[in-house]
Amino acid sequence: MFEKLFGKKKTEEPKPAPKAKKKTEKELATQRGEPYVAILSMDVDPEDLNQGAFELDWNEKFIANLIRAGYQGKTDEDLVDQWFQNVCRNVVLETFEQDQAMNGARFHNTKNLGDGRTEVS
Repeated sequence: MFEKLFGKKKTEEPKPAPKAKKKTEKELATQRGEPYVAILSMDVDPEDLNQGAFELDWNEKFIANLIRAGYQGKTDEDLVDQWFQNVCRNVVLETFEQDQAMNGARFHNTKNLGDGRTEVS
């Protein structure tokens, strides 16, 4: 009787099985037993472009490597912060050393010795 009043009940099409979630780079590295660290975001203060912050992500293997390398701290964040500061410090030092080497090559003193000779130091 209901079929006459309302018609046949529509059969629902089967829903496709949910696709397997694609693993993140962190998950893949962790699965392979490899250390993982990445910069997720960077914020810069628009009022002072010299101020900013980085958001990092890492896995336990990366933390284990830091501890094995001698980093110490109460939390994983302490270890990663020390490591990141060292990386930044090394970038600054390398840039400074390159700048010093380049400046030394660009600037020199010359002294006219006469007879078409010049001393360069």
